[in-house]
Amino acid sequence: MDFALTEEQQAIFDMARDFGADRIAPHAQDWERQGTIPRDLWPDVAALGLGGIFVSEDHGGTGLSRLDGTLVFEALSMACPSVASFLSIHNMCGGMIDKFGSDQARDRWLPDLCSMTRIFSYCLTEPGSGSDAAALRTRADRDDQGWRLNGTKAFISGGGYSDVYVAMVRSGGDGPKGISTVIVENGTPGLSFGGLEDKMGWRSQPTTQVQFDDCILPADNLLGEEGRGFSYAMAGLDGGRLNIAAAALGGAQSALDRTLAYMGDRKAFGKSLDQFQALQFRLAEMETALQSARIFLRQAAWMLDQGAPDATKFCAMAKLHVTDRAFEVANQCLQLHGGYGYLADYGIEKIVRDLRVHQILEGTNEIMRLIISRALLAERA
Repeated sequence: MDFALTEEQQAIFDMARDFGADRIAPHAQDWERQGTIPRDLWPDVAALGLGGIFVSEDHGGTGLSRLDGTLVFEALSMACPSVASFLSIHNMCGGMIDKFGSDQARDRWLPDLCSMTRIFSYCLTEPGSGSDAAALRTRADRDDQGWRLNGTKAFISGGGYSDVYVAMVRSGGDGPKGISTVIVENGTPGLSFGGLEDKMGWRSQPTTQVQFDDCILPADNLLGEEGRGFSYAMAGLDGGRLNIAAAALGGAQSALDRTLAYMGDRKAFGKSLDQFQALQFRLAEMETALQSARIFLRQAAWMLDQGAPDATKFCAMAKLHVTDRAFEVANQCLQLHGGYGYLADYGIEKIVRDLRVHQILEGTNEIMRLIISRALLAERA
């Protein structure tokens, strides 16, 4: 087995890392305080081909693999996990439209998505259905104008900020087979947004409820086939979980890099912190955790690219393992900084706050355990 990156993959990683260091990292704390990401960042991101990472080249995208995508989001998250994760959501929407949309839908939506002249958000979670996504209640009823939407989505990254919303709605009966996917443009009558959520982390991402009150959509705003929306959402989440795991990994790597530098400078009891064997052992454990997580993540991404029958299980395992290890490493880095780690100036506490949500979103890590265990039991049978 060859675990080395190809020259092209290394170039992708280096490009994203350098862009993040130049255009994102110097501003990350300011954007967090402002509670938003400047819109003028996105054309520069799109110019690198990162607006449509999983969109085929025929439709203006870059057509990268899922493994390539993990490299992009790991590298960008070394600058800011919040910004990188927001970009991953936009790209998850692009991948869904490219994979499940008609030629007409691809022609309509993907050029603006890839150029990032319009930003896309993903709307699945509702106030009463988080982990139990198949229980969503937002209705889409047919009428002579197309679709009439009523309901509320919760915890939507980009709510009120994004230009287009890819929403899972109930167009039929109860259960997964009654769910469809529709695309809603900002400015559509009946579309509104709740107040900005005051969050622990990911504070540079505007997050709100997205509300539909007799929101009228043309019939051709349906993505793919009616009744297939839940399967589309779950397929999107396989890749989304890899992206979120990669973003956690990049944030933790940044925390470890900062901690290595800090421990070489900070002195206690007459010598630098990196000279204490007990602290050296902690560094060794953190490095081992991140390297093993990285290999596991890339294996899962490779399996998704290959269409392996157990790819969903491996994506869930990677999301569970990588986000848990990444948060533990970031938290240990804060501890090794002592009181300075608790100060915003050192950047560690922001990483800890940002990475905590990676254990919750795209399916909580408890749901990842459920997916993994069910797959194991099915394989046994």
